[in-house]
Amino acid sequence: MDPAHPTDVRPAQEMILCGVRCPLNWARAKVRLEEMSVGAHLIVLVDDPQAVRDIPRAAEAHGHVVIAITEVPDGWRIEIER
Repeated sequence: MDPAHPTDVRPAQEMILCGVRCPLNWARAKVRLEEMSVGAHLIVLVDDPQAVRDIPRAAEAHGHVVIAITEVPDGWRIEIER
């Protein structure tokens, strides 16, 4: 590893919140994000269409960065950086 370019690669944590409706899915994701280090990524898997709109808005309102929202079979994958 080159000390001039350290790599701080941390695996993303994942939460499967399929079957969990808004706003409870955001509440659970928020608790997990608060426990994580700054810069860490959380991948949230949801199947509630409302969550695709509400979770990114709430995450950004709390100072997090939404990295990606991807449609996957049976739902969506939302990646958030704390």
